[in-house]
Amino acid sequence: MGSYGAGAAHRDAQRPVRGIALDIGSSRTRAWAPGAGVFANVPSAAFGRGRDADHSSRLSLLKRVTAAVPGAGEHDTVVMLTHPVLADPAEREAARRVVAGLGPVRVIAVDSARATAAYAAPDGVGPLLVVDLGARLTEVTLVVDGQVQDARLAEIGVDDPPTHGDVPETVAGTAADMVSDLWRGDRTGAVRGALRHGVLVTGGGALRLDVTARLAHVLRARVRLANDPSTSVVRGAGLMLASALRGTEDRHSA
Repeated sequence: MGSYGAGAAHRDAQRPVRGIALDIGSSRTRAWAPGAGVFANVPSAAFGRGRDADHSSRLSLLKRVTAAVPGAGEHDTVVMLTHPVLADPAEREAARRVVAGLGPVRVIAVDSARATAAYAAPDGVGPLLVVDLGARLTEVTLVVDGQVQDARLAEIGVDDPPTHGDVPETVAGTAADMVSDLWRGDRTGAVRGALRHGVLVTGGGALRLDVTARLAHVLRARVRLANDPSTSVVRGAGLMLASALRGTEDRHSA
């Protein structure tokens, strides 16, 4: 994870802290807060393919979303912000600029695969393949011991018109090709081990049973859907945020 913004040491220790986890997808924006859970799941109207299509529109949307969390103005804010594993520096900076417009005291960035694993991975599963089926992006990530080992990204999703065949064939075939590419580059056997355990599928596209069935067929592997796959990323980010907030409270009470 990476963090930026004003550090906890610079905030008023007397002010309470509110936390918000944000998952800004190409189709939907989701938000989570302690005590409220997932309190927003709204269209990302002016957003592009995970990129900053319109700064002012994004900021306006986030302000409306976060206004639903009590404490604006009276609380300092910690934001846990998710991003695609392979988001480039320009994309991450664009997201940082938008969230900075909310005036958070601190922003913690975490990739979507580790957030999904934090929420949905079975205990002791070992190497994990996370397939994120988004509206306009598909990402496959190898996670080992809670850390990203390798990843692939394709700018195609379940809401895109297929270039050939149908949506299940195109999306599942693209994901399978990325898994094969990870396999070819793996010298540790982690991909083989992850396939034996089953592929963890998340994202709104995981609700498309025609896509996940096709993916299981082409991979010849078991497909395990994350619990509530469309919100598993923000829920996992929320769990990580809650842990970070507990650490902040412990430091200030010491």
